Amino acid sequence: MANDAKPRVKVPKSAKAGEVVTIKALISHKMESGMRKDGEGKIIPRSIINRFTCDLNGENVIDVTLEPAISTNPYFEFDAKVAAAGEFKFTWYDDDGAVYEDSKPISVA
Repeated sequence: MANDAKPRVKVPKSAKAGEVVTIKALISHKMESGMRKDGEGKIIPRSIINRFTCDLNGENVIDVTLEPAISTNPYFEFDAKVAAAGEFKFTWYDDDGAVYEDSKPISVA
């Protein structure tokens, strides 16, 4: 588990019903390929983010499967249509079994 993994998301505080908003999500994560060795010559275990999801009020907005070539600190920017007020839930899945989550509310004006 990457102890220093830190999710960060940017969601507008409010939107009009039916409006499309831009969401930005980034997770600070070192990413290890499983091919490097530490100072003692031991293999550093693989640890990469392999999946990212975003849901709004329990309905999936985006679900991305990531491949091993993904960069350190994966960043996503995408649009979502907001039908009603609620909460965006963001989830990142790590190869080592760790799950990182964040959530942000959005109101409808």
